[in-house]
Amino acid sequence: MHGILSGLDKIGITGMSNMDIYGDPGKNGEEDSTGKLPGTWFSEAVEKDFLYDKSHSCPVCHNEFKTPTVRANKLRPMGADYDLRPRFEGIDPLKYEVVMCHECGYAALGNYFDKMTVAQAGLIREGITKHYKKFDATSTFTYDQAFLRYQLALGNAVIKRSKASEKAYLCLKMAWLLRGKKEAIDGGVLEYEPGKYADTIREIEVMQKELLGNAIEGFIKAKQSEAFPICGIDRTTLDYIIAAEAVNVEDYVLALQILNDLIKKPGISKEMEQRCHALMIRIKDT
Repeated sequence: MHGILSGLDKIGITGMSNMDIYGDPGKNGEEDSTGKLPGTWFSEAVEKDFLYDKSHSCPVCHNEFKTPTVRANKLRPMGADYDLRPRFEGIDPLKYEVVMCHECGYAALGNYFDKMTVAQAGLIREGITKHYKKFDATSTFTYDQAFLRYQLALGNAVIKRSKASEKAYLCLKMAWLLRGKKEAIDGGVLEYEPGKYADTIREIEVMQKELLGNAIEGFIKAKQSEAFPICGIDRTTLDYIIAAEAVNVEDYVLALQILNDLIKKPGISKEMEQRCHALMIRIKDT
């Protein structure tokens, strides 16, 4: 992994691997790519029982298609990590949150997929579709396949000049997706290339940290210019998530600053206050 958008080179969308996702996207390169799609060398548990095919109409090319979607009534919550990443039994729903049109290459999180202006559709056709190399859809996704879809969604968000919050939310979910992949490897659910365990985990951890840094940056920008709720998240919860991810990227000054402000906030819930104190103890113990 050489950049949070580097995987897009393999589907023809070049020149984005080192792009500042919160800057001006500029013009996409014309260079062609002959790379193959990321390998599916991880063996995945059968997930079809958790899924159904949901119909969509692409707002860019008007293609009608279906995409695997998690059945909400099948999910069994198993709590959440300290940064509020949710856990479920038997499936990682994060793998299925990106909706993608395989015809034109437009992709976005489900809640954002239909939110498209005429000008944005034009930007997507010029910056994504023009360079996109089609590949076949599958009925389930490996972590690698899901990550490529997230990379494409983030690339689309940059090209269509989405709000900082949408890009930050994608980065957060991509980091959480990689955590799920690491846990699956460590739990023996996914195989790794023989002799490459340390390298594989190191790649995941480096990419996670980069994504979380981008998520923090984007959410801070969003707080300055967007109205709450941001990505469906209230102010207190978003501040807590930023603090928790700041701990994950070892920015303890930022984390403590946010946490100290949160625990002094009038009307903060007892649960959130306990989470803040627990996170402060975690920082102290590092």
